[in-house]
Amino acid sequence: MSTIHEILEQYWGFKNFRPLQEDIINSVLHGNDTLALLPTGGGKSICFQVPALVQDGICIVVSPLIALMKDQVDNLVNKGIKAIAITSIMHKREIDIALDNCVHGNIKFLYLSPERLETEIVKVRLQKMKVNLIAIDESHCISQWGYDFRPSYLKIESLRELLPTIPVLALTATATTEVVKDIQEKLRFKKTNVLQKSFERNNLSYVVIHEEDKLARLVKIAHNLKGVGIVYVRNRKKTQDISNYLRSNNITSDFYHAGLDAKTRDQKQSNWMQNKTRVIVCTNAFGMGIDKPDVRFVVHIDLPDSLEAYFQEAGRAGRDEQKAYSILLYNKGDKIELERSVTTSFPSIEEIKQTYQAIANYYQMPTGSGAGVTFNFDIVALCDTYKLHALTVFNSLKFLEKEGYISTTDALHQPSRIKFELNREDLYKFQIASPAFDGFIKLLLRTYSGLFDNFVKINEFDIAKKMNVSRDEIIKKINYLQQHQLLTYAPQTELSQLTFEQERIDVKNLTISKENLVLLKQRANERMEAVIHYSDSKHKCRSQILLAYFGETNTHRCNQCDVCLEENKKTLHTDEFENISRQIKELLAVHPMQLTNLVNAVTEGNEDKRIRTIQWLLDNNQLKYDDENIMIV
Repeated sequence: MSTIHEILEQYWGFKNFRPLQEDIINSVLHGNDTLALLPTGGGKSICFQVPALVQDGICIVVSPLIALMKDQVDNLVNKGIKAIAITSIMHKREIDIALDNCVHGNIKFLYLSPERLETEIVKVRLQKMKVNLIAIDESHCISQWGYDFRPSYLKIESLRELLPTIPVLALTATATTEVVKDIQEKLRFKKTNVLQKSFERNNLSYVVIHEEDKLARLVKIAHNLKGVGIVYVRNRKKTQDISNYLRSNNITSDFYHAGLDAKTRDQKQSNWMQNKTRVIVCTNAFGMGIDKPDVRFVVHIDLPDSLEAYFQEAGRAGRDEQKAYSILLYNKGDKIELERSVTTSFPSIEEIKQTYQAIANYYQMPTGSGAGVTFNFDIVALCDTYKLHALTVFNSLKFLEKEGYISTTDALHQPSRIKFELNREDLYKFQIASPAFDGFIKLLLRTYSGLFDNFVKINEFDIAKKMNVSRDEIIKKINYLQQHQLLTYAPQTELSQLTFEQERIDVKNLTISKENLVLLKQRANERMEAVIHYSDSKHKCRSQILLAYFGETNTHRCNQCDVCLEENKKTLHTDEFENISRQIKELLAVHPMQLTNLVNAVTEGNEDKRIRTIQWLLDNNQLKYDDENIMIV
């Protein structure tokens, strides 16, 4: 059996763990429920991947975003580790086979969304698997006190009933003291066990700049700071406008938001990761799962909704531990805009019901049916059909999700997949009986391997090119084979997905908790006030404000944020005093000097600090005046 250090070096190429990683891993291996708080870029995934690999069996990973699951699975597979993700965009037959492989095969990681835990097929198979660990990524989502509460996360509790003896590792980069307590209670920790790395980032300089002309300031920042950067904005249109402005000022830039198709998003992200693009201007859709170590600056053009979100996004700078900057450009108009944003995030109960009714009508879903059914979802088409306001629908969907009526996923490119559902002998009989399909089937078998065992990704365009026919003709042939039960076909998709989590009900019976609505609005307002306080503050270290928000109160000034640097101009600190006084004594050891000459001869500190140091040394009898000259006592 390999050790955790051997696993780390074999798959990640590191000889040593980062701070706290080894403690977390050992806690899990001793069978303890563990809550791990590591800041963005702290290496959270290694904390469950290493202990899972060092033990027999499979690790169940619960994650909220399909894109995040896909990235982690791809990274593991590229390392030669068997991992799969089960999502709503998969065919039922595909899910069935994947779960079978987890029970009988050598799969080491099964990624699931929390919604999947409620399905009977998953519940039954989980009990047949040899599970060694349950990892809950983004675990702050389970707390209603958190900034990103997702009611679906409450379903994770069922895992504890199904697998009562398996330890749970909950991971998050951002959690207040209240949320830390709530996570452990909701996940039924057998005993309190929190392993936390300080959220302090010693290499990161937090800066707030009060600025009316933000674009001109952004250009100055990009020209003055070296390296790649990220610029966060609130809406999609601004991403493109600001990117164009940067390009017009000779800064290589691109834009990114969730409304772009997956192929385009992947290409833009890849260009930035490879430093072909220097600055990416984006909404908060960008960054989750991104691990680029050499980001030198992150700029927020708009105020974030919460300090949790800001800390995560700002923390994407300087993961290589080298000097980096997190800059917030702010003016009084931003406060009004943030207040408006928070207000519009809470549609009326009538508007939420109207959205639910529109969705049910759009998909022609009869009352009493539809539980577990998933559809491709296009919010623009829905709004156009029923003349609804997109922002109201978007925010109404969040509340319908919070109440457990539906769930949605972000748009993600999923290529087409097929699997033959009969054995080679029966397929051969079909080929003899249907010569029109013989060449097509032979081409599929030559081009793709494993078609009898699992779903295999295919490209209809490539097949069409080889057969010198249209893509539509290929799809027609595949559909014919599917209709005759020779294969199962899962066509590619680019759209978001919407799932009815329970039977469609009459809108009159739709209940949205007013108490929940009031509580959530109160929490949103509190988070907004914390953001405004951070932005307006001129006398408190930025790092200390952020750390105090996350429960770290016994901290030191960072000496590198804009507030500290301004304060340092006025205040003489111990290290500066010692450096200035040492140089003064070295100069005076040679010969006495007049005050003006002495101040000019000292190179440490500014003029004010030199004079104040000399005055202190005189007051404390370490120096004295001899006529007009100053000398050592």
